[in-house]
Amino acid sequence: MNDKRVIVGMSGGVDSSVAAALLQKEGYEVIGVTIKLWAEEGSESSCCSLESINDAKKVAEQLGFKHYTVDFSDVFEREIVNNFVDEYFSGRTPNPCVICNRKIKWEELLEQADKFDARYVATGHYARVETNKEGNRFLLKNGDDFRKDQTYALWGLTQESLARTLLPLGKYTKEEIRKIAEEYSFTSANKKESMEICFISDNNYERFLKDREPERIAALTEGDIIYKEKVVGKHRGIPFYTIGQRKGLGIALGKPVYVKRIDVKNNIIEVADKDELFESVLVASKINYVSKSMLDAGERVKAKIRYSDSGSDAEILFADRNKIKIKFLSPKSAITPGQSLVVYDYEGYVLAGGIIDKVLSVV
Repeated sequence: MNDKRVIVGMSGGVDSSVAAALLQKEGYEVIGVTIKLWAEEGSESSCCSLESINDAKKVAEQLGFKHYTVDFSDVFEREIVNNFVDEYFSGRTPNPCVICNRKIKWEELLEQADKFDARYVATGHYARVETNKEGNRFLLKNGDDFRKDQTYALWGLTQESLARTLLPLGKYTKEEIRKIAEEYSFTSANKKESMEICFISDNNYERFLKDREPERIAALTEGDIIYKEKVVGKHRGIPFYTIGQRKGLGIALGKPVYVKRIDVKNNIIEVADKDELFESVLVASKINYVSKSMLDAGERVKAKIRYSDSGSDAEILFADRNKIKIKFLSPKSAITPGQSLVVYDYEGYVLAGGIIDKVLSVV
């Protein structure tokens, strides 16, 4: 396997374009790969539109390396889209980017790397890969630009994946990356970032569920909306609600209320006042240990429960290979099953991550 050959996942955006340029400058033989993902009929996903593919090809041509477009639409639909739909019907709020990073952007790209005899894969994520002092474990750490840090979405990367990963943007700020892109005259230098779910063209997940699963939607039944143990209205169906939601509840109580709990078994949506959304204890499953092989009960950590979270002090109550039970020292608002729990140490290393299963009112 060629230790100086790297497959760079190129979206056509500024980050992956500069990642390819930086690695080439470091002496790597770069091969660009743009992943074509599943998109709704009649539209293209924002990350693999014809324009994005052409932008990636232009960078490859300018820098003089090979570029390929690989169709991963079948595996993307099977692993990402179907999971997204099933989670909403289960009363959970999924984070498809987390699963995509592991299943598509790494596992599938690594298969491509094997075909090209390339040791490494690389992306334009703002994060860093290091090794521990003993040299027997790969570590994932915050990027220097904390505002753009993307480790929250990378907790699913295995040791095998990290061993073959290069993340050249980890030591840069977004402004520095745009400046480098301008120096190369990349057309993506000032390209607007896309924040929506890539496979939903209008970012309307309710419309998407209705279009994709009309029979399952038709089978939904109305249920009670409960506020302080009293029925205050009817909901339209479990998939159309998420923890913390305020708008679109269809009830008028003279003040804003928020979804606090989704009871799939009894077909109930419980709403509450804003200050009642705060909880301290959660349980997460589908655990992947990253910079540490195991967490210890009583260990103090930083933890995030959503991408925009800055991280909060917490204590590990229990941890094994399959489950983490954690208590935040100060309660967190709208802890949402289906989202990711990501656990850090105080130096910014990702210790572990998992999918939030349930929130506990008592320890």
